[in-house]
Amino acid sequence: MPEPTDIDRNPLLDTHGLPRFADIRPEHIEPAVRHVIGAQTARLAELSAVDNPNVEWLEALESVYEAVNLVWSPVAHLNAVDSSPALRDAYNACIPLITDFYTDLGQNRALYERFAALHEAHTDLEPVVRQIVRLGVRDFQLAGVALEGAERERYKEVMQSLAACQAKFEQNLMDSTDAFTHHVTDESQLAGIPAVFVERAAESARKDNLDGWLLRLDPPTYQAVMSHAEHEGIREAYYRAWNTRASDEGPTAGKWDNGPLIEEILALRREAADLLGFGSYAEQSIATKMADSTDAVIDFLRDLARRSRSLAQRDLARLEELAQRELNPWDVGFFCERLRKVELGLSEEALRPYFPLASVLDGLFELAGTLFGIQLVEQPAPQRWHDSVRYYSLRDATGTEIGGLFTDFFARPNKRGGAWMDVCRNRSAIGETRQLPVAHLVCNFNAPFGTTPSLLTHSDVVTLFHEFGHSIHHLLTEVAYPSLAGINGVAWDAVELPSQFLENFAFLPDVLDRIARHYETGERLPGEIMEKLQKSRAFLAGLAMVRQLEFALFDFLLHSAGAKPKLAQVRALLDEVRQEVAVIFPPEYHRFAHSFSHIFAGGYAAGYYSYKWAEVLAADSFAAFRESGYFDRDTAERFRRSILAVGGSCDAIDAFVAFRGRPPKLEPLLEQSGISLDDARAA
Repeated sequence: MPEPTDIDRNPLLDTHGLPRFADIRPEHIEPAVRHVIGAQTARLAELSAVDNPNVEWLEALESVYEAVNLVWSPVAHLNAVDSSPALRDAYNACIPLITDFYTDLGQNRALYERFAALHEAHTDLEPVVRQIVRLGVRDFQLAGVALEGAERERYKEVMQSLAACQAKFEQNLMDSTDAFTHHVTDESQLAGIPAVFVERAAESARKDNLDGWLLRLDPPTYQAVMSHAEHEGIREAYYRAWNTRASDEGPTAGKWDNGPLIEEILALRREAADLLGFGSYAEQSIATKMADSTDAVIDFLRDLARRSRSLAQRDLARLEELAQRELNPWDVGFFCERLRKVELGLSEEALRPYFPLASVLDGLFELAGTLFGIQLVEQPAPQRWHDSVRYYSLRDATGTEIGGLFTDFFARPNKRGGAWMDVCRNRSAIGETRQLPVAHLVCNFNAPFGTTPSLLTHSDVVTLFHEFGHSIHHLLTEVAYPSLAGINGVAWDAVELPSQFLENFAFLPDVLDRIARHYETGERLPGEIMEKLQKSRAFLAGLAMVRQLEFALFDFLLHSAGAKPKLAQVRALLDEVRQEVAVIFPPEYHRFAHSFSHIFAGGYAAGYYSYKWAEVLAADSFAAFRESGYFDRDTAERFRRSILAVGGSCDAIDAFVAFRGRPPKLEPLLEQSGISLDDARAA
């Protein structure tokens, strides 16, 4: 029997079961990636030579995609949640390899011709297979399969450069965020900041052999300072630090400046669109979206802005009336919290003891069981990347395991900010393969400290429900083919539907009664507080609406440009959008674009509008539950079958119509946002 080689022992290549996260070392990454790409490139050559492609041929091609994903997915995940310098170097070394593989795959003319032949000849294919073939033909065309010679080579170079730039953008943002500290020796500057953050800052100072308190720029601390610090100076310092990250301004000015990367990313996207024959990158992006044109997106955003801006102006006037002065941008969060107390009798921090993470999770899982007949049962994680990570087995009503969920909830250094769901394993039931879907649910909540458990604000609760909505979308799929299972193949402007839909339940009294338990006394959240939380859904909703529309319109217009904009033009466009949409205007040093990782490092370029587009679908979907009863099993089962189970196996609009029985309406979103129909008509 031959001796095992280093490749044989490489944990990344052990793709049976869950990833061996604890065994993966940076030195394993490049050999594993090279090995799997070599093996699957050879397999693609074989499949490219098949004369009469059929369903079995298509299944074999699916297995190629999945083989690469099984190796690369845990690497990309670790780079986001535990990004050591050595792992980052290994990840960056492999980006060109992965990019080349997928670019070559997308430009493989022999494969494309076989897809086209299937598309033309096999009208009797089952619907899910027809969808794979149809989307496959489209994606080959969008990957430049028709390009020749120098243009073909240039497109490949552009894809390589773009992938490297986007990764560097995210890493710069992470580094600049982790680098910031704010040392306080005057305790009066900490007035109003919740005790748990002050205690943690004192502990950080002790560890660094400093007197006083050392505050960091993790998202929970930033939110706590901006919402509760009575000292305006510390609010301004934090506002400046947060909004100048990875830029030429602020505490780390020039050290991790994303400005040049913004120009390069935009230029590369513009060039790619040109090579593919599109008038702009936005036009290219729309080719895979639910929206049918760039004009439709711009009209949608501007129409919603017109309907919302007067409400936002009234919201700001209420804040300034409370403050008795014109507000600076770093004052807004603080006075929002004060107004919440005055008008609703609510305080995010006062509510925090009622939302210990464990209780919220128990209630959330119970809700999922009520709606969809599923159970999430904690299991010992086979392997994990951090001690706080947990693993849950997802089971159906019969107790049969149908998926799994990793959770990673707490902020820490070397972890990307924000909250997200990502794919660990896709569902696959083709040929002899039987692979269950597994998801990563990642947040950046306050970690337990001393004897105090992790306590969430209600905003955190909404975030958790949102990401869990993405998770069940991935996990409750019934599609056998990985490329269309779960969130795969779903139009990007519809993929937020399940997540935004589930947010609504975080405001219902019956759900709050399940999730809210005081961590010390076990007391339930008082009924009057639940009612106030329901009313808070539309609290200052105008400000929230125009803020998201500002981001979305900036993104889409930026990627609709006919030229390759320079940084000054990027900033000028953002200023123009603010003049049209916003009611709060930042100082000159503000560098929002430098940290807008959704569009410069993530998958939302020319797609940030998706949040609002999908919110229309989500609000209308939730209206069906309001009509039938929020926990009506028939309605929930119809939602599961029509939306969650189908993944990308049918077009998003068809899935919505199958659930709702008609096209989507805007009115439920307007009502949910506190925009009266009279105001909307007047706009």
